[in-house]
Amino acid sequence: MDRLIRRLSADRASGRAAARPAEDACPPFPAPVEPVESGVSDVPGVSPGVPGGPVVRAAPADPAVPPEVEPRCSVRAAREALARPVRRRGKELENAIFEAALDQLTSGGYARLTMEGVAAAARTGKAALYRRWASKVELVIDALDSTLPRPHGVPDLGSARAELLQLIELFTDAICSRSGAALHALMAELSQQQAEVFKDFIVRRVIGPTKDTILDILRRGVARGEVRPDAVSPLVADVVPAMLMFQVKLFDGGLAPDFAVRLVDDVLVPMVRQP
Repeated sequence: MDRLIRRLSADRASGRAAARPAEDACPPFPAPVEPVESGVSDVPGVSPGVPGGPVVRAAPADPAVPPEVEPRCSVRAAREALARPVRRRGKELENAIFEAALDQLTSGGYARLTMEGVAAAARTGKAALYRRWASKVELVIDALDSTLPRPHGVPDLGSARAELLQLIELFTDAICSRSGAALHALMAELSQQQAEVFKDFIVRRVIGPTKDTILDILRRGVARGEVRPDAVSPLVADVVPAMLMFQVKLFDGGLAPDFAVRLVDDVLVPMVRQP
């Protein structure tokens, strides 16, 4: 008897679980019904009416009126909208992918960055990434290239000090930005062998152009009579990128607010000015 009671209780509970709707299930949309004056109900499951009294009968379908469409559940519709890729093209799509790649780098590191994760964060398909980049190495390099500042084109401000200060402030702002944080996380995580391709990128994209710009600034200073001619050398131009990289590694990507001013006034200007 006890076994029979337990079995009946289990069947009753499982029946209730099966009948419970899912969280995002939409409520059923009942068919319209209309009252009729008399007769017997022909709707399955509806008790027959009292003879001569009103009963309920399903309304006949009117061929001239289109059937009502069942309303979509708002929860289900929202989930489908979030999962659906956003149709973007060209530069707009590339910028969204670059933003997602930098977010993945700063939050999880290079090892945990995947093409699938970037595609999901950018709300696009994985195929859109592989049409542009064969690997995540190429994607990361292009993402950094699109956001890091370009040192070319420092204007003639009338003094070498002002021009050097503008150039260094450009890079200190970049180092403290999200792209700088992503670059720092990348270089801190990779092994020496893995970092070679990114080191080549940094030399070609950041260090080389920075040194060329510093040499141009020093040459203008020589023409104005404020810089010694022998100070226009690659070794002097190495000081700025070397100090920037040293500060980034030593202080985990952070720089003091007055770093650019101190580097120019305490190091560079005394090094290159006329006696």
